[in-house]
Amino acid sequence: MNDTKAKAYAARFGKVLDYIETHLDEVLSVEQLSRIANFSKYHFHRQFAEHTGVSVFRYIQLLRLRQATYRLAFDHGARIIDIALEAGFENPESFSRAFRNTFEQSPSEFRRHPKWETWHARYRFRTPERKQTMEVEIVDFETTRIAVQEHRGPIELLNDTVGQFIIWRKANGLSPVRTSRTFGIAYDNPDTTEPEKFRFDICGEVTGEVPANPQGVVAKIIPGGRCARVRHRGTHTRLGESAIYPLYRDWLPASGEELRDFPLYFHYLNLQPETPEHELVTDVYLPLK
Repeated sequence: MNDTKAKAYAARFGKVLDYIETHLDEVLSVEQLSRIANFSKYHFHRQFAEHTGVSVFRYIQLLRLRQATYRLAFDHGARIIDIALEAGFENPESFSRAFRNTFEQSPSEFRRHPKWETWHARYRFRTPERKQTMEVEIVDFETTRIAVQEHRGPIELLNDTVGQFIIWRKANGLSPVRTSRTFGIAYDNPDTTEPEKFRFDICGEVTGEVPANPQGVVAKIIPGGRCARVRHRGTHTRLGESAIYPLYRDWLPASGEELRDFPLYFHYLNLQPETPEHELVTDVYLPLK
C-alpha cells in the first residue's frame, strides 16, 4: 500500500474512532461503524482489530470504562451504580465483573487505591494519527500566581498526584475550581525522558499565599510574556499528536520565533470527570521571546 493510500485508509479509521468517542452513550453496532468508515461489515471486525490491536467491542468498552475510572477516582460523591449505568452496563454486577477483568481491581477498590500503572497498560492500543486543523495565535499571557502540586516520577502515576491536588483544593477556598483557572506545566517530554526523571506541575490559580499543607502544595508563578497558543479539543491523550508536536515540528521553524526559557504549559478550560473526554478543551501555550 503506497503512502497516499495508507493515509486515506488511516483517515477512514480515524473517522470511526472519532465517532465512537463522541457517541459512547449510544448503542454502537458494527454495521453502523463499518458504514461510517465505508468498509464491508463482513470484514470490519478483522480490519478494526488489525488496525488498533483490540476488537471493536473491546475498544468501546475500554473507552466507557475509562470515563468510569475518572468518576470513581475523582468524584467520590458519585454512586457506583450510577457510574455503571452511565458506562452502558445493565447492572453493577456486570460492571464490576468487566472492571475487575480489565483493571484487576473492583470499582470500590479502585476508588480507594487506584492502580494507575495497570490502568495505563490497558490503554496502549494502536490508533491512527488524526490530523486536526491547527490555528496558532500569538498572545500576551499575564503573570499568574499558582498553587502547585509537583509530580516527579513516571507519568503512569500522574493521576495519583492529581488526586492529591484535588484533595488540597477541596480542603480550602484558596483555588476554587469553578472560579480559578487550572494549569499543567510540562517540564519534560514523557516520550524521551526516563520515567523517574519526568516532571509535571498540576496548578490552580490563586490570589493569596499558600500556607503549609499535608499535600505539599507550594506557591509558584507562571511568568507573563508572549506565547503561541493552540486550542485542542478532545481527550488529553492526543495533545501530543494534535498540538504539541505540530507546534515544535511544523509551526516553530516556519514562524521565525524563538523560545523563551520557560516550559510549555496547558490551561484546562474544563475538567474530567464532569466533562466527557470528547468535550474537553485545552489551550496549549508555548512561551516565546
